[in-house]
Amino acid sequence: MNLAHLTGVTARRVGLLACAASSLALPAQADPLFDPAGRAVLGAEIRALLLDEPDLIDRIVNPPSAFAQAVSADISRLDTLAPRLFDAGVEGFGPAGAALQIALFIRKDCTDCAQAEADLLALQADHDLRVTLHRFDDNGPGAALAEALELSQAPSYVLPDMMIQGHMPPIVLKRYLSR
Repeated sequence: MNLAHLTGVTARRVGLLACAASSLALPAQADPLFDPAGRAVLGAEIRALLLDEPDLIDRIVNPPSAFAQAVSADISRLDTLAPRLFDAGVEGFGPAGAALQIALFIRKDCTDCAQAEADLLALQADHDLRVTLHRFDDNGPGAALAEALELSQAPSYVLPDMMIQGHMPPIVLKRYLSR
């Protein structure tokens, strides 16, 4: 049984119940857990778990796909790094408290990066947008963030819920900003 998609207490509880339930198939033992009273206690615990987590069986039988797990991991990483990604104290443009946030990863002497920055500056005029600039080649915080996000292509756009690598036309960016 793969418990990777379960969390905390539920995963431990399911794991212990799975071990206990699989032990029921073993020959009868003198252990009181497996006498009628012990089986009743185990049954009650399983019932309570299923009542607390009604979709548990579906999650165990149909775990998320590898793609869904990767997306979930990326979103979790973005949530964790958000304070550094969208730090208003880092170089950028647009109001610090803007409703929309983009972290733009750029390189020195990169024509597409300069175009991406110009595109976002133009979009910022019509949107409540803050763009934070991070540099791949600064050997500092920008490079460390790019590595943590597994970004390799410049420019790269990081929004609170997605990452896009490579230059995007303004019409595509506008669509992302208006969703």
